[in-house]
Amino acid sequence: MAFDGITIANITRELHQTLLGGRIYKIAQPESDELLLTVKNNGAQYRLLLSADASLPLIYLTDVNKASPMTAPGFCMLLRKHLQNARITGIAQPGLERIIHLELEHLDELGDVCRKKLIVEMMGKHSNIIFCDDTDMIIDSIKHISGMVSSVREVLPGKKYFIPKTQDKEDPLRFCARYTAPAADDPGVFLRDADDGTPLSYVNFSTAIRQKPLPVYKALYNVYTGLSPIIAQEICYRAGVDGDLPAGALDEAALHALCDVLTDMMTHIVNGDFTPTVIYEGREPVEYAALPLTLYADKTAKSCDSVSALLEQYYAQRSAITRIRQKSADLRKIVQTALERSVKKYDLQIRQMKDTEKREQYKVYGELLNAYGYGLEPGAKSLEAPNYYTGETVTIPLDETLTPQENAKRYFDRYGKLKRTYEALSELTVQVKDEIGHLESIMTALDIAIQEEDLVQIREELVESGYIRRKGSAKKVRVTSRPFHYVSSDGFHMYVGKNNYQNDELTFKFANGNDWWFHAKKIPGSHVVVKTEGKELPDRTFEEAARLAAYYSKGREQEKVEIDYLRRKDVKKPNGAKPGFVVYYTNYSMAIDADISGIERLE
Repeated sequence: MAFDGITIANITRELHQTLLGGRIYKIAQPESDELLLTVKNNGAQYRLLLSADASLPLIYLTDVNKASPMTAPGFCMLLRKHLQNARITGIAQPGLERIIHLELEHLDELGDVCRKKLIVEMMGKHSNIIFCDDTDMIIDSIKHISGMVSSVREVLPGKKYFIPKTQDKEDPLRFCARYTAPAADDPGVFLRDADDGTPLSYVNFSTAIRQKPLPVYKALYNVYTGLSPIIAQEICYRAGVDGDLPAGALDEAALHALCDVLTDMMTHIVNGDFTPTVIYEGREPVEYAALPLTLYADKTAKSCDSVSALLEQYYAQRSAITRIRQKSADLRKIVQTALERSVKKYDLQIRQMKDTEKREQYKVYGELLNAYGYGLEPGAKSLEAPNYYTGETVTIPLDETLTPQENAKRYFDRYGKLKRTYEALSELTVQVKDEIGHLESIMTALDIAIQEEDLVQIREELVESGYIRRKGSAKKVRVTSRPFHYVSSDGFHMYVGKNNYQNDELTFKFANGNDWWFHAKKIPGSHVVVKTEGKELPDRTFEEAARLAAYYSKGREQEKVEIDYLRRKDVKKPNGAKPGFVVYYTNYSMAIDADISGIERLE
């Protein structure tokens, strides 16, 4: 994810536009490494979330209020003492560092104006929220870092605050002339470094990039601060350069193209031309950035009105996906274990079935021995006789210690045993194959579950199928999950079952006989029903319903999925069939992709 210096530049500008001049109304510390500031400005109220979580440091505006502990932590109490009703006089970012400075002004006990700084560092495991006075002396921090923990910088009360120069990186904003020579209307969201102000040139760029023994995109974010790997790849993509090439192998044309793209990007950043964008693969958010990501041309890009809305939405969706995967982990393990056991059983049965293929041959041997064995000499090891079924001469191996009649009985016994085995396995293999299909359909249902409520019916199905024991006198839980509901481009309502129980209900209770029914051919997947309301479906609606059936199936990653579709009245459910299992004999088919990005989904 691109929570880099560019995203923070976007946040800084947004905070500058909304919070500058506002007063801090409330200060809360809902988590040990998190602050929630309520700011009033221009007649509006804003909540600013500051998180120094080592795994996910963030800063953004939010509408969500979080519950605070009954007793406020010491750092929160200190901030309340100094900053309650403080005015925000400045919001700035040092270069493209992942740091934001909030400059604050308040009155002390004597009524004198005092100035303080709240510095938010969002640097992975080194993230922190540091409270300083106007001389950059640390008053306190949300995390104390002693010399025992870090040999680079101590973050303790009474220590001088500074940004550790742990990496010798250039500030890419110096490619932009406006950054080094700000105009009168410059919003001042960037702090200038104490250098000579000379803009970086192509010569600096080419020298710095070529000396890195790395692929081009890695060289970019290793040379310049604030660039994430995804932004570095975007620069290469826009410049038409293969980012995996060795940096030292670039020619002048490629270097010029990269330098031009970087300069143009920095100019957009300084001018505040941001386009917060989330990249989706299907329904799952996979990447975001404060600038357009053109390298994801094959995926869906959605822009947001603000970077705060983007971050809140993105991480809420990612969190929901992570949470549902964690919640479903125990069910997945049960299903996967049962599936592996069934597959092994099926493979063994198929091998045993193959061994029964000689049963008819043994029967013929027995019959031929009864017909021609009377002339055999005692101790004969074989008999050559014409097969009156085919006319061919066959050689029948014999046990020389047995009579022809005893050899015949021996072959008939083998035939009888293999026949019984074949008949038993013929029924068992069908049952085990159905069980495998059932388990695969449950696994597909787990893959498409998006809420905890969606797991309730899946767990119930596993209980009723005997894979999970019902605890004590536990009763069935209340089901609140409902099928997915989409509307086609032509206004027809389309419904998608999330699991086998919903598939059955959707197909045999909800749908009418003349509604259209869709399903991926011969692979586990959801039942898709299109309500016709007595109208003829346009071709576009057929295609969109087929895409839904492809997307909500085991074949969703394939380039094309074959979809069967027919009237619902022609879909039948055999007596005693497992949930979700149906049969049909006349249908239409189409091969289609699983891209549902353009289909409207109703909540």
